[in-house]
Amino acid sequence: MAKRTGPTNVQLKGLIQLLKKQSSEQKVGIWKRVALDLESPSRNRRVVNVYRINKHTKDNETVVVPGKILGTGEIDHKVNVAAFDFSEGARMKIMQAKGTCMNIAEMLQKNPKGQKIRIIG
Repeated sequence: MAKRTGPTNVQLKGLIQLLKKQSSEQKVGIWKRVALDLESPSRNRRVVNVYRINKHTKDNETVVVPGKILGTGEIDHKVNVAAFDFSEGARMKIMQAKGTCMNIAEMLQKNPKGQKIRIIG
């Protein structure tokens, strides 16, 4: 039996390819780093709680989480967050703080150069 390598989710595979392509076209390392993090096994993928985003960000900052965001904790300032997946609680808390939630592909379209973005996780 052959050992499975890499993600099996078709959408995730497409996103990883898109990130790598954008990274080489724009000569930007942040998208390649996000792609490599998403390629890791799902049990090793990053899981970040809202309180951690609140603790490590400033008002109006943009962050990328190459994994899932969970709703534990509170957030008290506006943050733009891109992630592969959000829990409903996390999405609600970020929106209530006047922040924005988007998937990584949307962030890639809005900011292809990856300027002023931090990776959290």
